[in-house]
Amino acid sequence: MARAAGRPGVAPRRAGLEVPPACADGRCGACGTRVLEGEPDHRDGVLTGEERAFGETMTTCVSRGRTPSLVLDL
Repeated sequence: MARAAGRPGVAPRRAGLEVPPACADGRCGACGTRVLEGEPDHRDGVLTGEERAFGETMTTCVSRGRTPSLVLDL
């Protein structure tokens, strides 16, 4: 588990996870990550409207948090 702050995609790298180079524009879904706390601001083209509304996953390459704290299951 890592706390994300600032730019998208930073927390997974800080946690020592390898993020695929192709995963940078929100179209592949390879970085799909489970959200434990907080509300994501979805900026990807992968998740369905229902998945976005449910808020349990997000793509870390382009999405951000709508809330001050966003806790991800990394």
